[in-house]
Amino acid sequence: MKPNWLAMLALAITPSVAALPAAALAQSGDSLYKGVSKDNAQIYPIDRALLLSGSVFDFKVELPMVTKLEDVKILVNGEDYKSAFGKAPTFVEKENGDGPSSVVIKGVSLKTPGVYKVEASVGDFHDSVTWEVFGTPATAKAKNVIFLLGDGMAVSMRTAARIMSLGNTQGKANGKLNMDHLPAMAFIGTSSTDSIAADSANTMSAFMTGQKSAVNALGVYASRAKGSLDQPRQETIAEVIRRKAPGKVIGVVSNAEIEDATPAAVVSHTRRRADKAEIVGMFFDVKPEVILGGGSAYFLPKTTPGSKRKDDIDYIAKFRDAGYGFAATKDELAAAAKGNNSGKLLGLFHTGNMDGTLDQKFLKKGTVGKFPNQPDVPDMMVAALDILSKNPEGFFLMVEGAEIDKNEHPLDWERAVFETITFDKAVGIAMEFAKTHPDTLIVVTADHTHGASLIGTIDDDKPGTEMREKVGTYHDAGFPNYEDKDGDGYPDRIDVSRRLAIFANNFPDYYETFRPKLDGQNVPAVKNEKGEYVANEAYKNVPGAVLRIGNIPKNEDTAVHAVDDVVLQAQGPGSENIHGYMENTEIFRVIAEAMALGEAQQRAEAAK
Repeated sequence: MKPNWLAMLALAITPSVAALPAAALAQSGDSLYKGVSKDNAQIYPIDRALLLSGSVFDFKVELPMVTKLEDVKILVNGEDYKSAFGKAPTFVEKENGDGPSSVVIKGVSLKTPGVYKVEASVGDFHDSVTWEVFGTPATAKAKNVIFLLGDGMAVSMRTAARIMSLGNTQGKANGKLNMDHLPAMAFIGTSSTDSIAADSANTMSAFMTGQKSAVNALGVYASRAKGSLDQPRQETIAEVIRRKAPGKVIGVVSNAEIEDATPAAVVSHTRRRADKAEIVGMFFDVKPEVILGGGSAYFLPKTTPGSKRKDDIDYIAKFRDAGYGFAATKDELAAAAKGNNSGKLLGLFHTGNMDGTLDQKFLKKGTVGKFPNQPDVPDMMVAALDILSKNPEGFFLMVEGAEIDKNEHPLDWERAVFETITFDKAVGIAMEFAKTHPDTLIVVTADHTHGASLIGTIDDDKPGTEMREKVGTYHDAGFPNYEDKDGDGYPDRIDVSRRLAIFANNFPDYYETFRPKLDGQNVPAVKNEKGEYVANEAYKNVPGAVLRIGNIPKNEDTAVHAVDDVVLQAQGPGSENIHGYMENTEIFRVIAEAMALGEAQQRAEAAK
C-alpha cells in the first residue's frame, strides 16, 4: 500500500498552489533586477550594518568600472582588508560577463565588537561604509526562544480577532487575546534596502539575520550579480546556532509551504524567494530537527505526480535516511510527536499552502476535500514543543501563522480574522509552556502590515437594499452579534446579521459585496484580454454589490502590503531590551544576546 503522501501528491495541484495572485508572483522574484544598474557601486555589508561578533558573512565591493585588482585599495579600520579578514579575495574583472569589476571574499567574520569603517578606492572613485559589530554576554539568559510571527498581522486584525472571538460590551472588551498579556512592546520598522515597502522575504530575513535586504531576498544582499544564488550571504539564526550552540535544537512551523518566505528565512540564502526547490536543499543542509508545514510538492522527484521539482531528488527519502520521522496528516503528526525517539520530525500536510481554520473547521471549503486531515498551527506547535523540549540544552522554534496574510491579500477578512484567532491560540501555547520553563524568551510579531481597517459593523436588518447604507459607523455601528456557544474561541457563524465592517485602503478593481465569502476564498480581480486585472464579475450580481475602482496599478490583482510599523510584543529573559521604536534587524540582536551567540572569546572577555 502506498504511503498516503504519495496519494495526496497524485491529486491535481490545487488552485491555492497553482493560481497564485499577481501580488504573490511579484513578490516571488520575477523582476529581480528592476532598478539595479550594472554601473552602481556598493560595499556589502551595507552602511550601518549591525553584525554579530563572529558571525559569518560575504564581503563584496562592487566597483564602478573595469579595473585591475592591484589598483584597488580596500581598508578595514585603516588595515588592509586581506589582513583584516585573514583571507585572499576573489577578483571578478567583468561581473556578469560585461559589467564592472568586483572584489569578493566569502565566509569572513569579525570577532572583536566595535565600530568598523570600510573604505574602498580605485582611481578617482572612493566609497566607505560603517558597521557596528556587537558582542553578547558570557552567559545565556534564555535557554529557549519561541519566535511567533503572524504574517501581515496588522493591528486591525488583532482588534477584529478580539471582538469576534471575545466580544465587546458597553465599550469594554469582554476578554483579552493571549498576545495582549505580553508585557514588552515595541513598534518595528519594516522597510527594505530598495524600498520603503517590503515583502515577507526581506522582513523575516531581517529578523533572522540582523541585516536588511531587498524585496524578494532571503539571507543575502541583493547585489548586481545576476544569479539568485550568487549573492553576498548573511548568516541566519539557524546557522549561528549550529556553529555557536550546537547542543540546541531548531524547529520551523508554518501553515504555508515550508519553502515560503517566512519559514525559508530561518535557513535560506537566495535573491529569489521563488527558488523553492533550492530552499528545500537549504533546509536539508541545516537540518532543523522539526520541520512542519505544507509544500510537499518541492520535496519529491519530478517523476512523482504533483511534484514541482525539475530533478530526481527525493528529499522526503533523504530526510528519512537522516533519521527523521515523517507525518502527512494530523493523526500521523500526533502519533509521531508522542512516539518520537529520534528527536527529528518532518511533517508535510499539503502539496502547497495549507487551508486555514475557517475552511478546515467550519466551511470545509478550499482544498479540504483533497486534504481532509490537516493540522492547524496550534496542533503543529504542540507537536514541535513535545519534541524540542526534550532536549536538555534548549531550542529555537519559529512558528508562523501564514494564512493571515494570504487572506488579507484577496480582501477575505473573515478568513484573515479567523487566522489571527488561531495564531493567538499558538501564542497561548507558548505562554503556557513558559510557565514551567521561565528561561524561555517569547517574541510575537508580524513581518509587515496590510492596509486594512475595522470601521464599524454591517447590519443586514437596516432598511433598504443598498448594502452600503447598512454600514454602521460611530454610534450607528453598535456591536456585532457573533456568538460562541461552544466556547472554542471562534464565532459559531460568520454570516451573522450584524458583523464587522473591515475594508482595505488599497485594492484593484473589485465588487464589494459586504458579505463573508462562504463558497471559497475571495477572488477580487481577474485578468482581461489586455492583460489588466479588472473586477471579477462573479460577484457582480450579489444583491447590493458595489463596483469599486482600484487605486493600485492594474497589474495587481489583490491588495498589497502597507508600510506601517508592526507591533512586536515579548516576555521572558531578554525581552527587557524591547521598547519604543526598533528596526526589525535589532530583534536579531535581542535574540542573539539572550542566547549568548556571540564569538566565544568575546563572551569570555565580557565576563571578566
